[in-house]
Amino acid sequence: MCLAVPGELIRIEHRRPADLAPDAGGDGEDNDDALWRVGVVEFSGVQREVSLACVPEARPGDLLLVHVGFALSVVVES
Repeated sequence: MCLAVPGELIRIEHRRPADLAPDAGGDGEDNDDALWRVGVVEFSGVQREVSLACVPEARPGDLLLVHVGFALSVVVES
């Protein structure tokens, strides 16, 4: 059984590691920026950092379902 907790997305940050080559995939394109999106999500007054890699459509103000540090879905869009 797993538990997902709803929380409000407060802000979004991009945290691409500095030592990662821009074109690490070798395809000539840099399309993996969504993998490095991190959001600050508030749960009943407590703020935590959460990976937004699974919800590229998430925007500040959205209500997200979060499980072990990963936002799994957008429940309510702002």
